[in-house]
Amino acid sequence: MLRTTSAALTVLLGVLIALTPLGTDTWVPALAALGDSLGASVGAAQLTVTAFFAGIAVGQLGWGPVSDRYGRRPCLLAGLALACAATAAGVGASSIEAVTLARFVQGLGMSCGPVIARTIVRDLHSHEQAARLFSSMTIVFSVVPIAGPLVGAALLMLGGWRAVLAFFAVVSALLFVAAAAGLRETAPAERASMHPLKLLAAFRAILAEPRFSAPFAAMVLGQIGIFAFVANSAFVLMKGFGIAPVAYSLVFAGVMLGQITGAWASGRLVVRLGIARMLRTGAALVAVSGACAALLAWGGVAHWAAVLVPFMLYVGGMALITPNATAAALTPFARTAGAASSLIGASQFAVGAAVSALLGALFDGTARPMASVAAVGGLGAYLIERYYLRGKG
Repeated sequence: MLRTTSAALTVLLGVLIALTPLGTDTWVPALAALGDSLGASVGAAQLTVTAFFAGIAVGQLGWGPVSDRYGRRPCLLAGLALACAATAAGVGASSIEAVTLARFVQGLGMSCGPVIARTIVRDLHSHEQAARLFSSMTIVFSVVPIAGPLVGAALLMLGGWRAVLAFFAVVSALLFVAAAAGLRETAPAERASMHPLKLLAAFRAILAEPRFSAPFAAMVLGQIGIFAFVANSAFVLMKGFGIAPVAYSLVFAGVMLGQITGAWASGRLVVRLGIARMLRTGAALVAVSGACAALLAWGGVAHWAAVLVPFMLYVGGMALITPNATAAALTPFARTAGAASSLIGASQFAVGAAVSALLGALFDGTARPMASVAAVGGLGAYLIERYYLRGKG
């Protein structure tokens, strides 16, 4: 029987998985003003981003297992309350150290969003129905990378960096109210143990399960290309190719439209065609588009379209892979879905941080490092799908 999820719940879950990019994309425009206001160096201001990522990393591993034991709803409300309190405290901060601490705790709280949202989907659905809901959530999620920098810039003009932090507090408070009013508990009646040894055993069992590890590996390898674009495209297009910031925003938005289109297609087709076919199509698309990006870059084509077109296709392919691979990876773990979701989130964050650091060191003014990393990621996703997933969806 086909079970449906209300539009309100879908939007709520989509916003929850978007909390991490919201906390970075909206904040970045405020960094220069933050440093000027508090007399801090560029490096000190950048640490407010690093601290947020650190909070996200710690929280990603914690919220899932805790929600397996104590329930999704109380953990989500606790995380959102923590994020709201931390950012509200940051609004009144008078030193860069205080803002950095507030951002760390904000990340710790906001990390509950994507972990628990994925877990709730697994509580409600499995297989193709879960993949369809993940696809719909991805459409909501995709709006944030487009709108976040614009919202951040507008808030900065209206009230400075404190207005941006106040915005985060308001968003957290509104999500708290929405979750408290409209979200029922979805965790299974039988709760998992929080004993450290049993928790480690649960993590080992999840990683050792091929039904988790194969789709998870395809997803993480493919996302290397997205991490490469997000981390390096501004330097490539603005410093390397010399395009204006407004033009860069348009290119970025164009690439994100590829993600929205792919997620829409996945949501419409997965129930009819199945997860395996979605993964096969997505893997082929990221392999081809990643290779095209690398060929154009190494061929010396220094034009914004040589980045826009292949990466639009790449993120479109990943919009077929990510929701379907996530659904496939979480399906075997009804009782420990939170722990499995935590492993997905923490691993993605670690890979993203490594790709960002690598490309920062390799940047040479061209698109070659970024495109080469995307080509490797796309090929890796294709090989995992071809040799470990095909026929098992």
